[in-house]
Amino acid sequence: MTEQVLAIDVGGTKIAAALVDDTGAIGRQTEQPTPRTADPDEVFGALATAVTELLEPGTPAPRVGIGSAGPIDEPAGTVSPVNIGAWRGFPIVPRTRTVIKELTGSEPLVGLAGDGHCFALGEHWLGAGRDLDSIIGVVVSTGVGGGAVLRDRLVGGMTGNAVHLGHITVDAWGARCVCGGYGCVELYARGPGMVAAARQAGWTGPDDARALTAAARDGDPIATSVIDRGMRALAAGLATTATELDIATVVLGGGVAKAGDVIFEPLRRHLRDFAVLPYVSELEVRPAVLANAGLLGAAALAFGLN
Repeated sequence: MTEQVLAIDVGGTKIAAALVDDTGAIGRQTEQPTPRTADPDEVFGALATAVTELLEPGTPAPRVGIGSAGPIDEPAGTVSPVNIGAWRGFPIVPRTRTVIKELTGSEPLVGLAGDGHCFALGEHWLGAGRDLDSIIGVVVSTGVGGGAVLRDRLVGGMTGNAVHLGHITVDAWGARCVCGGYGCVELYARGPGMVAAARQAGWTGPDDARALTAAARDGDPIATSVIDRGMRALAAGLATTATELDIATVVLGGGVAKAGDVIFEPLRRHLRDFAVLPYVSELEVRPAVLANAGLLGAAALAFGLN
């Protein structure tokens, strides 16, 4: 029988889990809403429920991959997601290992990576980057996250937070970001940031990035200008990351990226101003193709555990 691993994707609104085989086929799966609570154990209870729904008592423990919003501390097995206030230094790996050991009677191998990293792993394995050995994966939605695969290996860094692309400074004199820095990519390129900038410029549409991109598609000058500015900031961050890692392909996903050419056209145009060294001058940006790249990336992480 083909081996199945347990993939877990932890987000601010839901915790998804699935059994995935080595072809990427998803078997049993479940979702639990992420509890809105200050009690860290209550939040973990949703993850534990998902695990117990998928694993049969007494069966051998599968390898497990966890993708989580960050920051994370991969060596310690802890997470401190910005969008899950109850978890600060929460020991997600030890706690998950304990639940599975109690259920199956055997101790599993458990891997942890950031959600942006799992997105990159998923798109590299089965998505838009499956024909390449190296990609940068970027998610543009309510925030800007990222990860990279270099020569078929995840670029993790010392703590598992490498390629934190949303918090690269692109304007040293810009506004202060929630991370504490100044002029970060995320300030300008994330969906809510572009909507807020449009509001300040007099746009009267709904507080929704999809509405903003639709307005730009219809030729609204404020929406077009704000998105152009956001994509210039993103282009600067992408070019910096590609230049540092020597990777020539970016896979772009997330809610904002689903807007299509209204996002990709200004992004590709502005890349020409920043990706100027010979080895990145042809930097390619591809749209993501997987609906569940994070979950599949967590599975890929699990398959790599020894």
